[in-house]
Amino acid sequence: MLVELTKVEQRYDAVQGVQRDGLNVTEIAEMFGVSRQTVHNWLRRYEHGGIGALSDRSHRPKSCPHQMASDVEARILELRRLHPNWGQRTLAYRLKKEGFDPVPSERGIHRCLIRHGLILPKAKRKRLKDYKRWERGKPMELWQMDIVGGILLDDGTELKCLTGIDDHSRFCVSAALVTRAVAKQVCQHFSLALERHGIPEEILTDNGLVFTGRYAAQRVEVLFDRICRENGIRHLLTSPRSPTTTGKVERFHRNLRVEFLRGKVFTDLKSAQAELDAWVDDYNTNRPHQGIGMCTPAERFFVRDPDAKVIAIGKETRLAALRRGDEWIQRTVASNGVISVAWQMFSVGKHFSGEIVDVHVTDSVLEVWLGANLLKTVPRKSKGGIRKKKAQRPAHAQ
Repeated sequence: MLVELTKVEQRYDAVQGVQRDGLNVTEIAEMFGVSRQTVHNWLRRYEHGGIGALSDRSHRPKSCPHQMASDVEARILELRRLHPNWGQRTLAYRLKKEGFDPVPSERGIHRCLIRHGLILPKAKRKRLKDYKRWERGKPMELWQMDIVGGILLDDGTELKCLTGIDDHSRFCVSAALVTRAVAKQVCQHFSLALERHGIPEEILTDNGLVFTGRYAAQRVEVLFDRICRENGIRHLLTSPRSPTTTGKVERFHRNLRVEFLRGKVFTDLKSAQAELDAWVDDYNTNRPHQGIGMCTPAERFFVRDPDAKVIAIGKETRLAALRRGDEWIQRTVASNGVISVAWQMFSVGKHFSGEIVDVHVTDSVLEVWLGANLLKTVPRKSKGGIRKKKAQRPAHAQ
């Protein structure tokens, strides 16, 4: 009757063949079909631990250089549970801010979240190939404003919220709750936002009746338009049924619903506003934004030093312009080749579509530069449309 020997028994027979029967290692290796080094290893293990040491051992390495440290992994999981909407890029940014060194890669953080069941697999939406990010060149050039609902009270009342986002920095300039989205309440909070943060050059809204009278039965100037006119703000309107035009404030609404409103019901307007203010403060000052290079909105909104802006036409020319009180701003050329500067629109050419250009704003002219090349010089108009006297072109533009 044949009996199959276990691995331990076979290794023990090999050891006994050397120690008891006097066979050499080479003969034992050929007999059992292993290398001489393996036989020597069995002999060494038997001498130190007896027959029990001949059993299989774990092949796991003693250390793994690329394995994530336990304290780092614990902190990642803690941050993810506190902020369920933070992805691997934001988590990596936060770890770096907290002083962890080295910081795991974004892919490593992603694998960590999958291991612990904090990421559910889902189809990823593909970005269009012709997608271009549209953004103003500095803070206070453009605000996007809108009204969003869905804030519920215990008694069943639904509050509305007047939201406003600075286009360049994503800084929330307004998040005010009202019982009804009527002109008086909305414009009251709009005026407070202007007093708190200053007067922007332009404001972009949809065509709601609280913002414009364009589509009213009788076309009139509504209170919102009147405030804009009296403060010298150019009021821009989106095309009908085009919510992507105000995409930044719509994206803010998504964050508001997912991170703040989900599952919440408030007792009254005052408590709801207090909680919303705390969330907005965290959004503005602590939450990094991927669309602006992982800066917080406040870091971008409150940096308004023109010397921080590098222009390719030369430092001396730029400083001379700043001493004269002139201004440099950036614009992204639209698909039709048009840009808007200082309350006037003009074309620089369709072939520059998508390019970010520098505009030198003086009292008399607007100079459009792409790098070191002067694209166009346009006589500047006053806000009322009166053309100012054209000044002599500066030496650096000749």
